[in-house]
Amino acid sequence: MTTNTLLTISMITRRALMVLENQLTFTKQVNRQYDDSYAQSGAKIGDTLNIRKPARYIGRSGTTLTTEDYTETSTPLVLDTQFGVDLEFTSKDMTLSIDDFSERVLEPAIATIANKIDYDGMQLYKYIYNSVGSPGTIPTALSTYLDAGAFLDEEAAPKSPTRNCIINPRMQASIVDNLKGLFQSSTEIANQYETGNMGMTAGFKWSMDQNTATHTVGPLGGTPAMNGATTTGATTLVTDGWTAAAAARLKTGDVITIDGVYAVNPQSRVTTGQLRRFVVTANVSSDGGGNATIPVSPAIISSGAFQTVNALPANNALINVVGAANAVSPQGLAFHRDAFVLGCADLVLPRGVHMADRVSSKKLGLSMRAVQAYDITEDRFPLRLDVLYGWKCVRPELACRIAS
Repeated sequence: MTTNTLLTISMITRRALMVLENQLTFTKQVNRQYDDSYAQSGAKIGDTLNIRKPARYIGRSGTTLTTEDYTETSTPLVLDTQFGVDLEFTSKDMTLSIDDFSERVLEPAIATIANKIDYDGMQLYKYIYNSVGSPGTIPTALSTYLDAGAFLDEEAAPKSPTRNCIINPRMQASIVDNLKGLFQSSTEIANQYETGNMGMTAGFKWSMDQNTATHTVGPLGGTPAMNGATTTGATTLVTDGWTAAAAARLKTGDVITIDGVYAVNPQSRVTTGQLRRFVVTANVSSDGGGNATIPVSPAIISSGAFQTVNALPANNALINVVGAANAVSPQGLAFHRDAFVLGCADLVLPRGVHMADRVSSKKLGLSMRAVQAYDITEDRFPLRLDVLYGWKCVRPELACRIAS
């Protein structure tokens, strides 16, 4: 008697999650949070997780007690993306072994899902204000990447094995070629030679990801400068001197500096000697008089526990944009894992279908659902694979963009 091996939905979902984990690059290096409360009956918590951020204190000198307010802050992580792949099989197809099914069917489907998750994650570059490199020029010197590490140090990012550097294929080819003979670690040299990857170098775990984002600098124009005074805590800059009545002088994700405004260490609040970089958070156009209001991050805070700058911008201080007008720049990222969070939750299992199952891993921070129906007319099994997730740049100070 012939014994058929019929795939069950649980076999598919468990192998699917394993394949998804293996396919991820950027996503594997970040903080991942999974919460099954989303799918529990009677325990719905909506589509938002609030991620706590650490409190900061000024401290005191001397013996006199000086109490400080405890200010706990959080940032919302919204699970706003449901993505999946839909397939269909005959009864004959479903007699494949799980290994055959994984290689022929699951891996291409899961690669699509993994690439979507990774791609969305890499778009978070738009929230990062620290940057190194020159837009439009692939970095060849290790000093560029060391500068990225210095920015993390100056922002008090933890020094740990969870510092990562994600670059695109061209950036990887350039840096591996230029540094292939300079390292004393025979293991790392062998790894570079055999795989074309950097491995663990210069304080970072290096990875290549084809999903790195590409930023195009705005068309710019004029000689922009501050127009008037700025109050502490401001998240907008009032400027003038732009080309009159021009659309999108700056684009979301552009990086700017202001003359005389320097970054400070978040713990000591002593200037780092580097101009504070700000990222533009929305497209900016100028009016008929060349005036423009620029929304920026981080907030311009000149004192207190959350101080970000040594001084408020002066009237007429010049605005400098990182990169030439319209420069096209793939964006690598150097970061501590806690700079970004991927949130994932269980999707509800429907009833009245042929099979439905999901596999979730709190360790991996991932959850995937598979639902299969049966078409009696055509003897077919339509199958859908879904993930529900959301990305958030929780602590942008723990990351640095690498322009190329």
